[in-house]
Amino acid sequence: MSRVFFDEVADALVGFLSPRWRRFSSRVSSRNLKVWYAGDGREHYEVQLLSSKRLEIGFHTEHRDRLVNEAVLARLLEQEPQWREVLGDDAVAGAFIGAGPRVPWRRLSEVWDGVDVEGPETAIEAAERLGGYIGALEPRRA
Repeated sequence: MSRVFFDEVADALVGFLSPRWRRFSSRVSSRNLKVWYAGDGREHYEVQLLSSKRLEIGFHTEHRDRLVNEAVLARLLEQEPQWREVLGDDAVAGAFIGAGPRVPWRRLSEVWDGVDVEGPETAIEAAERLGGYIGALEPRRA
């Protein structure tokens, strides 16, 4: 897949964010879009192509230290009732998708199966959902 899909997600994302969250750092590749607000990006929001028909959308914490990642996720889980209202039951907290037990990264994300990434609305829908994660989680991370 080319970067075009993820460039489209990044462009559309700004329209789904409140003014407070429209200034962010980001990186686009042919496999993902990463968005972060502080630091080196080890804690970031992501739209990631898992396979030709699967997208992951949500938040990742990718520090080398498992305990740091678990602490970041634990702080978010302490506030679950607040963000769960916005994100619903599709948001899953846990180990990084597709990684073995040695990988210390954690996530709070969802997977879309059967996605047509070539479809005209998919980038917009992914941007809207990523904006939902940012709006629900970022105020609680500050």
